[in-house]
Amino acid sequence: QVQVVESGGGLVQAGGSLRLSCTASGLTFDVVAMAWFRQAPGKAREGVSCIHWRGGFTYYASSVKGRFTISRDNAKKTLYLQMNSLKPEDTAMYYCAADPPSGSSCGGNWPALAYNYWGQGTQVTVSS
Repeated sequence: QVQVVESGGGLVQAGGSLRLSCTASGLTFDVVAMAWFRQAPGKAREGVSCIHWRGGFTYYASSVKGRFTISRDNAKKTLYLQMNSLKPEDTAMYYCAADPPSGSSCGGNWPALAYNYWGQGTQVTVSS
């Protein structure tokens, strides 16, 4: 049974930083692409970032590019999202997703793919 669990969310002031983590058990972690999504109240889910299985290729939403960094440690089966220069509009529930239909790669259409596994989310709140 696959379990995906996010952690690291919290309340931070604008301009601050947080690092989210996502662990995936029961999954051959080191061969699948992983991604972060977020959803704010009343808004559609948004793809934040995606990373290939080896970590060599990364993709970012334009709204976070230059501020967020996705990374992974395959030995620890952990995905990370370093978030710097946070803004109030970054406030959302952040979700980790694993194993898209594209398998080990993200692909250009990664935000729209149907990932097989999702975590329960971790809340990020940025105060102004």
